[in-house]
Amino acid sequence: MNNQGTAKDMTVGTPWKLIASFALPVFLSQLFQQFYNTIDSLVVGRVHGTEALAAVSSSGTLIFLMISFFVGTSMGAGIVISKYYGARDYERVSRAVHTNICLGIICGVILTIVGVVLTPTFLRWMGTDPDVMPDATAYFRYYFAGAIAIVLYNNCKGVMNALGDSRRPLYYLIISSVTNVLLDLLFIAVFRWGVWAAAFATTLSQALSVVLCIIHLSKKGTLYQLQLSKLRIDKESLGEIVRYGLPAGVQNSVIGFANVIVQTNINSFTKIATAAYGTYAKIEGFAFLPITSFTMALTTFTGQNLGAGLYDRAKKGSRFGIISAVVLAEAIGLVIWLAAPFLIGLFSDDPAVIELGTKQARIESLFFCLLAFSHAVAAVCRGAGKVFVPMSVMLAIWCVLRITYITIMMHYVHEIQYIYWAYPITWGISSIIYLFYYLFADWIHGFDRHGTGVSAGESKQ
Repeated sequence: MNNQGTAKDMTVGTPWKLIASFALPVFLSQLFQQFYNTIDSLVVGRVHGTEALAAVSSSGTLIFLMISFFVGTSMGAGIVISKYYGARDYERVSRAVHTNICLGIICGVILTIVGVVLTPTFLRWMGTDPDVMPDATAYFRYYFAGAIAIVLYNNCKGVMNALGDSRRPLYYLIISSVTNVLLDLLFIAVFRWGVWAAAFATTLSQALSVVLCIIHLSKKGTLYQLQLSKLRIDKESLGEIVRYGLPAGVQNSVIGFANVIVQTNINSFTKIATAAYGTYAKIEGFAFLPITSFTMALTTFTGQNLGAGLYDRAKKGSRFGIISAVVLAEAIGLVIWLAAPFLIGLFSDDPAVIELGTKQARIESLFFCLLAFSHAVAAVCRGAGKVFVPMSVMLAIWCVLRITYITIMMHYVHEIQYIYWAYPITWGISSIIYLFYYLFADWIHGFDRHGTGVSAGESKQ
């Protein structure tokens, strides 16, 4: 099996060029993905008003919580695939790919059932405003009817990214994004269907992207060719995926759980606060794009190079990726700080929503550099197989400390700006911890004890 297809070897060539060329398509694909997720809120808010916007916003953190664990576990497959690809062990690459897709199908079915059945219970637990409960329930159930497509797309994208191919997922997301926008406009603006139609449009567009991914991965002659006859759980591959992916899944779930607690506290104010918080979350999602693009590139670059035993090269690439993510995130944070009223106003013309959304933006946006640094170093750790490090930091700081802070502040001073401040404070503390770990810990030998990398002195031509 020697045809690599669209896979890219990141163990040879100039590190910064490889990382940048990988990150750019990821950035654009994330941009389109965030764009079509945002269109739901934009169209719903403009056509149906603040109450409908609050219904969509109230389910945002719950959706993240439900899918984040499975997205995290798919990271484990990406680590395994990039490691073996760097080591030129293509048979193990193939087994990991098939195990990952099979696991995605199983997890997708489970998530669909849980999400659809338990929607009202979760929303009541979050303290969702009774006025928006019917719309929120309908939106959430239609969204999770397509949960298997969400999980499978992330698994397929993870496979392609681990092999250095970040362009193909971009193409599929562009097609999916355009489809989602057209369906949103058709279902809501033309047919005047309810809030549920926005989730239905998203589900259909995500299903389309999965079909395109499966067609590509099934292409004959490639080292990752997806074949129905090979679609099974390989015990060795599953063990590695769980070892590297479970901590990432737990980490994502911890962050998602913390965000649900934050959302619950936001819901304790008014539906205006809920709409403003959800609107700002959409805008922050765009600011997060350069972080995710460089962190995904960093994980793949680090995994491939450490799998090949190229330690100095891994260090050099990680420094470039971390600095780039920090600089880009801070530049975008400054733009958001300046343009916050206009950006919030795109979603709602309610002055109260604009005021609260702008307040949150101007508290958090100038600290995006800290958020970027934390995620970039966490990505390096994952690529190096040190998956328990980011999980531990996120659990202690972004969950326990953040929730403790908010609980105390809401008990003594029930003012919403103190919730907003929870984010910069915890970003700053986690960044300090990650800085010390990156500078002083031996993260480059994460794979060595499993005997999967080549010798440190071996080079590749």
